[in-house]
Amino acid sequence: MTAPSNTGTESVRTSYKVRASELVGRNWLNTGGKQLSLEDLRGKITILDFWTFCCINCLHVLDELRPLEAKYSDVLVTVGVHSPKFEYEADPVALAAAVERYEIHHPVLDDPELVTWQAYAARAWPTLVVVDPEGYIVAHLSGEGHASGMESLIEELIAEHTEKGTLHRGDGPYVAPPAREGDLRFPGKAVALENGNFLVGDSGHHRIVELGNDLTTVVRTFGSGVKGFADGDAETAQFNEPQGLTLLPAKLAASLGYHVVVADTVNHRLRSLNLETGAVGTLAGNGVQRLLDAEQARTAADNADADAWISDLGNDPLNTSLSSPWDVLWSEKANAVVIAMAGTHQIFSFDPSSLALRVFAGTGLEGLADGKPGESWFAQSSGLASDAQGNIWVADSETSALRRLVLAEDGSVEAVESAIGAGLFDFGFRDGAADQARLQHPLGVAVLPDGSVAIADTYNGAVRRYDPATATVSTLARGLNEPADVQLDDTVDGEPVLLVVETNNHQLVRLPLPAEALVVDEGAAQTQRPKTKVTAGAHELTVRFSAPKGQKLDDRWGDPTQLKISSSPEELLLGGGGTSTGLKRTLQLNPEISEGVLHITARAAACDGEPGGEIPDHAACHLYQQDWGIPVILDAEGETELVLDLRGMD
Repeated sequence: MTAPSNTGTESVRTSYKVRASELVGRNWLNTGGKQLSLEDLRGKITILDFWTFCCINCLHVLDELRPLEAKYSDVLVTVGVHSPKFEYEADPVALAAAVERYEIHHPVLDDPELVTWQAYAARAWPTLVVVDPEGYIVAHLSGEGHASGMESLIEELIAEHTEKGTLHRGDGPYVAPPAREGDLRFPGKAVALENGNFLVGDSGHHRIVELGNDLTTVVRTFGSGVKGFADGDAETAQFNEPQGLTLLPAKLAASLGYHVVVADTVNHRLRSLNLETGAVGTLAGNGVQRLLDAEQARTAADNADADAWISDLGNDPLNTSLSSPWDVLWSEKANAVVIAMAGTHQIFSFDPSSLALRVFAGTGLEGLADGKPGESWFAQSSGLASDAQGNIWVADSETSALRRLVLAEDGSVEAVESAIGAGLFDFGFRDGAADQARLQHPLGVAVLPDGSVAIADTYNGAVRRYDPATATVSTLARGLNEPADVQLDDTVDGEPVLLVVETNNHQLVRLPLPAEALVVDEGAAQTQRPKTKVTAGAHELTVRFSAPKGQKLDDRWGDPTQLKISSSPEELLLGGGGTSTGLKRTLQLNPEISEGVLHITARAAACDGEPGGEIPDHAACHLYQQDWGIPVILDAEGETELVLDLRGMD
C-alpha cells in the first residue's frame, strides 16, 4: 500500500468549518459548582480532552498538556471530558477522587452516558479536539504525543484571533477544590521491611513513607513531598507519583549501596533508596517517555518471527527512556528487577549489577495474547508477584486479566500464559471456573502460602483468589475502596493475613484470610460504547496520519506504516485481518454475524527531518501508535467505510 504523504502539522487543522457541539453530561468538576456551556468558553482556545481515568495513555496526555496550560493560561482552557471505559469509572465519587489524585487543574465534564463523546465522534481514549475562540473545531487528534504540534497550532490561533479581535485574555473557569489533609494521600504500593514496618509509595504526596506495624504511625519519610525530580537526601529528593517498591537481597544491597528500587512512575524512572542514610538516586530512565523506535517496532510486530524479537536495550540505563513503570519485583530466578512497564504494555528487567536493561516480555502492542515473550501482548500491567517456582504473576489491568510469566531455568521468559481474562473490553465480577471468571481493572497481586494467588481487584473493590490447582476463582473480601495492592502479612501473631493498600481511603488495612471464600456472580460485561452500523461484505478502512512539523515519514526501509486488525468474535472477519504495511485495508465482514468488535492497531514511524529531504544521521525517530476497539453492528443501511485519525484530520 502507498504510505500517506507527510504534509506537516498544518494538516492537523480541518479544511472546513465545523461548529463545536454543546458540552452535555451529568455534572461538572473543578468549576466551583458552575455548569459550563460552550458560550462560557467563547473567546478562548479550548482543548477538549476525552479521557478515562484507568487509561495510562490518558494520564500521559494530562502531563503533556500541563506545560501548555501553564504557558498559555490567559488564552487556553482545557476541558476534560470523562467518558468511562469501565463500569466503576461511571461512579461520580470515584471520578472526583481521580480528578483530585491526578491533580487535574482544569474543568472536567462528567459524561457517563458518552453523550459528548458521541457528539464529537470520539473513538479512542485519549482523543483531543481543539476548538477555536469562535467555537469551530480546528483539530481532532487520537492518542498521545501531540504536545509539539498543539503548541504550533495554539500559536497560529493566537495570531489569527488576535488580529480578528476574537481572542479574549484572562482567567479561565477553573476553581480549585479544597486540599485534602492526612498522612497518606492515594497510596499505591507497599512492601514489608525486616523490622516489621512497611514502606509505602505515598503517590499523592510524591514521597516514600515508612509506616509502623500499626499501619498509622509515620516513622520516616523519603522525599520532600513536592512533585518533581531530584536526587539527594531524604529531605530534598523529589519523586512524581511513585508506585511500586522492591527490596533487594541483603548481600546485593550491601554491594550496591542501596536497599530499595522504586518505580517513580510519572518521572519515567527507576530510583534507588538507601534505608540507612535516606539517600535517593536514579538507576534508570532519562525522564523522557519511551516509545518503541521505528526499527524495533518493525521487528516486534512480526509476531511470526519471535527469534527476531529485539529485547536487549543495552547497559546505559540513565540514557534509556522508560514509560510509566508501575511496579517492580526482585526475581531470584531472573537475578534481576522485573518491571511492569505500564506505559508501553511490556515487562522489562533491570540487572543492577551489570546495568543491563531488557524487554523481558511483550511486543508493545496492547491486548491479551499469550505465547513466547516476543509474541505476547499486555495491557498496562500494574502488579507483580513471584511464586515458589520462581514464575511471575502479573496483574494486567486494562484486560482485567491475571497473567503468568513462566521462567526457564536460566531466568528468561519461556512462555506467557493467561489464567483469567478475555480481552481489552471484557470485565465483570464473576467467580467460578477461571475461563469464565471476570475481574475489573486489577492493580495488585500476591502469592499465598498454599500457592494460590490473591488479586487486588481494584475497580470491583475486592480481593479475589485464583487457585491454580483447580483453575477456579473466589472472593476473599469486598467493600474496599480501590484496593491497589495486596501483600501477605505474617507479622500478626504468626498468623497470615492480607495487607491491602486501600488507595481511595488513603490507608493500609489488614484482612484475615477467611476460612471459606465467597463465590460471587454479578455477571460478565463489556465496555459499552455506541455501536457503528456497518454493512456486511467489503468494508474500506482508512487511518489518516500526518507527521508533525519538523518530522517526515521514515521510509528508509520501505513503508513505515502498519495496520494490525482482528475481531471479536473471530468469525466477524472473513478477510482483511492480520498485520501488513499501509494504513488502508479492505475488510470482509461476515453477514452471518450480527455484531462484534473490530480491534485495530495503527502505527506510523517518523524521524526528524524536513518533507522532501533526507533524514539526518542520528536523527531522533518516533513511533506513533493508536489502538481502537470499534463496536459494530451489521445493518443493511450501515456504513461501507470507516475512517480513523491516528493524527489529525485533513
